[in-house]
Amino acid sequence: MTQFQNVHSTLVEGVKEYKWKETIPQLNEERKGYGIEEKTLYIPQYIAHVLGITEDEDEYYNEIYDLTYDEAYSRLHTLNVELNKQIESDTLKSLQELIKMHQQDPLTPNRFVAFLDGKKILPRLNNAIYNKHIRKMLMEVLSLYGEKHAGQLKDPDFQRVIVDLIKWTNNHVQPWMDESVGEGNLPKVLWYGDATKSQTYFLYYLYRLGFDLVLYHPAKLNIFERFDLDVSRSIVVENAYSADPLPFPTERKKRSSTVAYKASKQIERAINHDNSQIYKPWQFREYIPASVTMKTTYDEIFILSKEKAFVRPDFYIENQTVHIPSIFAKVVGVTENRNEYWSRVQQLLEEENAHLVKQFPFTDEIKGNYLYHYRNSLNGEGKLDASKIMEGNFWQYKHLPDGLQRGIAQAIIRLCEQSKLLSHSGERTEDVSLYLFKQSTQMPDVFMRLLQKFDYSQDVPKVILYNNEYNGELTRSDAVLLLLLHELGVDLVLYSPTGNKDLEQYVDDDVFDLHMLDDIVFDLEFKQSFGIKDKLKSRLLKLLGE
Repeated sequence: MTQFQNVHSTLVEGVKEYKWKETIPQLNEERKGYGIEEKTLYIPQYIAHVLGITEDEDEYYNEIYDLTYDEAYSRLHTLNVELNKQIESDTLKSLQELIKMHQQDPLTPNRFVAFLDGKKILPRLNNAIYNKHIRKMLMEVLSLYGEKHAGQLKDPDFQRVIVDLIKWTNNHVQPWMDESVGEGNLPKVLWYGDATKSQTYFLYYLYRLGFDLVLYHPAKLNIFERFDLDVSRSIVVENAYSADPLPFPTERKKRSSTVAYKASKQIERAINHDNSQIYKPWQFREYIPASVTMKTTYDEIFILSKEKAFVRPDFYIENQTVHIPSIFAKVVGVTENRNEYWSRVQQLLEEENAHLVKQFPFTDEIKGNYLYHYRNSLNGEGKLDASKIMEGNFWQYKHLPDGLQRGIAQAIIRLCEQSKLLSHSGERTEDVSLYLFKQSTQMPDVFMRLLQKFDYSQDVPKVILYNNEYNGELTRSDAVLLLLLHELGVDLVLYSPTGNKDLEQYVDDDVFDLHMLDDIVFDLEFKQSFGIKDKLKSRLLKLLGE
């Protein structure tokens, strides 16, 4: 006769990572901490997160296959994205009626579950104590859902989540628990791959019920953390490598990996690792570029400009974002040695993927009211959303690769959220953001081509601007494009022999470096080319100290 009235599960502490496969087959009643105290049955449980894959991919998938089909793990139920979504028509009708009633008059989690029980939507287990237990734990999961969402159980996703939870409780939890051998030996589940919101909450529900869980994710994603669901004291096994999930293994790999094959795979993964500093061409094509502004001296401009991005200080990759150290500088005046001055300008222009601007303005002021487009690009929290921006009919970058489009959209979002563009008299912050948004959604073709040729870890594109006050005036729309290119990691060097304000009228002076040279000069025409004789003469004068 049952001697308990309640069930309480507790995660076992102190399990060594390498021993988790030994603990999972154990019956709960064989584990330390199992027992009845004050009419409560205490059940020790294990949760193991296996993150990433091993060096030998075949061995990794064979391990999952063995856990699925080995008799030693016969009580381990295997799940992946294909959960059973069947539901009886009468049950679905009753559930829809309850959801409609809840939308009109919101129910608390406890009342919601009470109605689920009263309308016979929840299953009836053979064990009356477990029957009460699944209802109590469902109340706790719904309460947690309400805490995690501003709309509580009126959140837009709640209807889909609760319908899925009911389906899977009836199709999986009931038969598994009814098949359990002896009291307290709860089911065990192996989950492979990614999980939707509904699937994650279902797995969390299984955890609260006391099930053992083994969660495999080749890309090293802890699926509970995505929705801020805390499962402390889990066993975490972190493999060395990360990979996109392959289909669930339906047969054991029979091919044995040779030593040479394993070595080649190890080298390949080491080379292609995000921060390995050995990169394949276009390895980061789908990543988001973001600038890290380098503070440099005048001389360092010409040293660092020649370096590939990954060699520059503070280059790193994190969370699918390539952080590119880049130059943003204004050079005021000219050096006493004019040949040296022009030689250095020419050095920048001769580098890979460089473009010269010597006529202003070089952008067009976009007419029209973009307020409608701006508002349509906001998400439910009132923040700009890259996907919504890219879907807009105003978007002029649709012909570019998807990764570059998303990189530009994210750069626009960062620009609009920051305060790098100075406001005009009477402008509000919202007006500045709208102007930045409008002007950033288009750019001249020549700059788009620069970005298309930009392999983020390699040669950094450069825009060299020469403004002598007689070749036009740099405008606010020009400044916006420069800020956008800077956000995307492009090197920018603006030469101003006269030293008059141009960029400073529109851009916060903390954004760029200012370098003062020897002489302020007017009417200095741009020297288009710098011949070999001039270069040799400049070097000779430098050696002589002149």
